[in-house]
Amino acid sequence: MTQDREGVASMVDSFGDAAVVDRDPRVHRWERRVEWPLAVAATIFLAIYSVQVLVDPQGRVNDALEIVLGITYVLFVIDYLVRLTLADNRLRWFFRHLIDLAIVALPFLRPLRLLRLLVLFSALQKAVGGATRGRVIVYTAFSVALLIYVASLAMLEAERDVAESVIDNFGDAVWWSIATVTTVGYGDLSPVTTVGRVVAVFLMIGGISLVGVVTATLASWVIERVSDEGSANAEVTAAQIDDLRVDMQQRIDALTAELQRLNGGGGSPSAVRPQGDDA
Repeated sequence: MTQDREGVASMVDSFGDAAVVDRDPRVHRWERRVEWPLAVAATIFLAIYSVQVLVDPQGRVNDALEIVLGITYVLFVIDYLVRLTLADNRLRWFFRHLIDLAIVALPFLRPLRLLRLLVLFSALQKAVGGATRGRVIVYTAFSVALLIYVASLAMLEAERDVAESVIDNFGDAVWWSIATVTTVGYGDLSPVTTVGRVVAVFLMIGGISLVGVVTATLASWVIERVSDEGSANAEVTAAQIDDLRVDMQQRIDALTAELQRLNGGGGSPSAVRPQGDDA
């Protein structure tokens, strides 16, 4: 059973390696070089966007923030164009990355570009070790927190200036995001703008994905525990069989030695004559 699990692991590794090889090598090298600079840019983007939504600065301060925000946004656009240019098959790459195109092309989807922060998971994975389940848990927890925070900011920005909306502060936006991402949906708060409803759709999809990840993680944990117990029982049984085989072999050797001693020393049963046969 242990060998089976090792075989499955090697298959997974080979599939992962194959997936990397299947990717355009030049695009892959570019992504490796810029993932951390883009993560820094995404962090700056998140900080400025948070200040704009929560503080709502005016005048020159807001103009300066808009300039910095525009520069970080241009970096994401350049990243998309470079990857498209480096792709071996540009047409295939274009259709496989339509979401990236939407993120850089549609202004109201710009907050979704903060998902670039997911590259920070590589650093978090080093802290939790090589356990696959540990990586999934860290990935899920961090992505959910980021998704709720960004969705709350986007929802507050879209809804707070609308007279019909009841989401007019960050606390209500966070409450709505948590209720939506967990697929509870109390119905006490709901968006009325188009942008708010688009954010709600993406957040609901994220909630469904979260349920799937948690379910898969739990199933993987149960299967691993059952496999470990089965392997442990098999090892104990094998050890007991080995001990029994050794004990039986020792007994057989002892009996064989005793028979050889009796036969070779004249004390075998055939050499002992009954007392009534002397005549």
